[in-house]
Amino acid sequence: MLSADAPVVLLLHGGLDNLSGKTGLAMLRYRQGPVVAVVDPAHAGAELEPITGISRRVPIVADLNAALAYRPEVAVVGLAPSGGQLPPELKADLAAALRAGLHLASGLHTPLASDPELAALRGAGQWIWDLRQEPPGLEVAAARAAALPAGRVLAVGTDMAVGKMSACLELTSAARRAGLDARFVGTGQAGILISGRGVPLDAVRVDYAAGAVERVLLEVASEPACTEESLLFVEGQGSLCHPGSSATLPLIRGCQPTALVLVHRAGQSHVNKHPQVGIPPLKDLIDVLEGLAALGRPAGPQPRVRVVALNTAGLSETSAARACAAISDELGLACTDPVRNEPAADRLLASLRASEGTRTPE
Repeated sequence: MLSADAPVVLLLHGGLDNLSGKTGLAMLRYRQGPVVAVVDPAHAGAELEPITGISRRVPIVADLNAALAYRPEVAVVGLAPSGGQLPPELKADLAAALRAGLHLASGLHTPLASDPELAALRGAGQWIWDLRQEPPGLEVAAARAAALPAGRVLAVGTDMAVGKMSACLELTSAARRAGLDARFVGTGQAGILISGRGVPLDAVRVDYAAGAVERVLLEVASEPACTEESLLFVEGQGSLCHPGSSATLPLIRGCQPTALVLVHRAGQSHVNKHPQVGIPPLKDLIDVLEGLAALGRPAGPQPRVRVVALNTAGLSETSAARACAAISDELGLACTDPVRNEPAADRLLASLRASEGTRTPE
């Protein structure tokens, strides 16, 4: 429902400088269409880049009414709070957006369209897109994606929020720079808002989760010009290491990957907010991931972890290079941080393409 060229205002109340705002921050970094304003009272009037490191000129304002001067058409909830519930401080600005004739888009678990107060404010022609809903008519997965001719690259992580979506988006851009047909498949709220399509995996009942992934892969692969030379980059979710995550397995089952990209945060030794849950040696985790990916699939080449995308945020260039080199030496795999710059993403893509199993031509 969110068109690529619609001017949007991001509602990022209190999330501009921390991970609770990761949806809006991802849109600021990767959305190709216009982002005309950001609402965050804590940083109203400040410059975006010193706060976020994102070099995009977008005004930060105190409330939705102040954002109207920049002529947005859609107000997007940019927060991703724990549990996906609507933060109370957003309610007034959502109401103000509807009164001003704007559309709403939200990836929260709290549905906005069924809220009586908001529904009463929606005018003729206005829409509210609650994207975190289970698609209708799902089926149990049956390994149908394994027959697709296009390469299917799945990001898998050592934890939640380590940069799986960012790695996929950067690799998609690198592939397009190289003249390849590359398509990003979103599986979370930010990825879907950025690309305009995908499946909200955490809104799907577990029995149908792999089937939902399978269906969206089949849909993307059926689009014109998708051939055996195409690459489908599938956004990862969760982690096998996280005690509260169950998303990795249905992604593996549903997309039947031809290659895996391991995403890890430099120096991280345990699951975030769970210091008692350690992250195993990367080699051991890779063995588990590849073993799982080898099960539940038709005969044929088995998917392998081909490269490592290392999140080096907060490290200097020198420290980041050392961290990447250490992991590369440890695992015998190419390792870069594709978010740091285009050459790093291009190198990671080149290593991925050179690896057996990606089904991409030289």
